[in-house]
Amino acid sequence: MRLSRVFKFMIPRGIWLKRTVLLFSFIFFDYFVTLKFCNSPLEEGNIYARMFMQSYGKTAGLTLFVLLINLPIYVILCLDSRYVRLPERFSTKVEVLVDLAFGWFVAGAHFYGAASWFWMAPSVTSQAVGLIIYELIALSSFYPFSPLHLTSSRRRVIGDYLKRYRFSERHPIAT
Repeated sequence: MRLSRVFKFMIPRGIWLKRTVLLFSFIFFDYFVTLKFCNSPLEEGNIYARMFMQSYGKTAGLTLFVLLINLPIYVILCLDSRYVRLPERFSTKVEVLVDLAFGWFVAGAHFYGAASWFWMAPSVTSQAVGLIIYELIALSSFYPFSPLHLTSSRRRVIGDYLKRYRFSERHPIAT
């Protein structure tokens, strides 16, 4: 098997690539905040991350833990983008449910992990805030039924409007 074919399957495609970037932004947010605020491995709340940090050092242990714990998520996103094909009538509903699951279990949990260093809120509240942030970004940028999602026809209408009425006497505000 050629190496280029292997690399081709390592990058998700379509909406799954956007979803991967969004999920890993929450994961890296948790990672960098933990590196910044954690002075000792004993301060880490996750006992598995603490064990890695005590065994391999703060930075190397946390990096190894984050890579190992999130590798299955990345593999699932890659495989789903290549092999799962749902009929059009089911795909949007299933993808919303997938985003809810990823939003709560991945984005919300990592947002709680990061926010726990500087925001003393209950875990459910912090995780719910992470879910809401994830869902707002996902719904506004992934799904065409969202009013915030700009399709090419909406872009064209907005562009035509701006060209036609930009600093013109015909513009209702200019009169």
